[in-house]
Amino acid sequence: MLDQVLNILDRIPKIPIANPVSDFTDWIEETFSFFFEPVKEHFGPFLEDVSGLLQQIPPLIVMIIVAVLAFFLTGKRFGLATFSVIGLIFIYNQELWPQLMDTFTLVVVSSFFAVIIGIPVGIVMSKSNIVQNMVTPILDLMQTMPAFVYLIPTAAFFSIGMLPGVFASLIFAMPPTIRLTNLGIRQVSVELVEASEAFGSTFYQRLFKVELPMAKKTIMAGINQTVMLSLSMVVIASMIGAPGLGREVIRSLQRADVGTGFVAGMGIVILAIIIDRFTQNLNRQKGENA
Repeated sequence: MLDQVLNILDRIPKIPIANPVSDFTDWIEETFSFFFEPVKEHFGPFLEDVSGLLQQIPPLIVMIIVAVLAFFLTGKRFGLATFSVIGLIFIYNQELWPQLMDTFTLVVVSSFFAVIIGIPVGIVMSKSNIVQNMVTPILDLMQTMPAFVYLIPTAAFFSIGMLPGVFASLIFAMPPTIRLTNLGIRQVSVELVEASEAFGSTFYQRLFKVELPMAKKTIMAGINQTVMLSLSMVVIASMIGAPGLGREVIRSLQRADVGTGFVAGMGIVILAIIIDRFTQNLNRQKGENA
């Protein structure tokens, strides 16, 4: 019985998917070349200039700034500041400072655009069940899709380098900000919203003076997840030429150089801990102030 079923399945012709998808990708690249070409021509060099500018700042100044910010964000405690300085000294000692600045640029830029796009989309979702039902499956697809898959279209549209890495990280990291913005606004007390309406507030007054402030803690949690997901794409994005610590990991993997790969991986871990603690403490302070 099973053999008969398998024979029937074997007779079914192969569904043509790969070629139409490739043709569709080529069509998008040609049709929207008016967008892709200027982005590659101007935004790519801009990212390199930002990274170069950060590398011009003396490492000691960067360490002092990070330590001071950590000290005040944690309520004038020395734990995070001490760890940040020791971690940055370790990265500098291992001669990975330029790679650190490349990685930091990739994470910050991709996270910035993910937040700029994600929060408005989350707001629209919170105001319309129809939009929520339409966007939720897309977010599910974005979060379940293997991260490597994002490299294929971004490399096709933007060649190789930091630029496709930023776009791949942007797509991969955006869903948490959208989801938690939507969730945070929907969790705002109905009585509070009705009270603001009773006092004659407009839609934008309710949004910016009531709903967003009340949802701030949840939204910041989404931003934290977005930043960490952007950082998780560092190694993967290096496979399409994105510079930074991830490239050192990939090179070490290709050469079976365990020691160098471990050091570069430690640099990524240190940066991840610093960024995570910064955003968490920023969220905690905003929640306490609220």
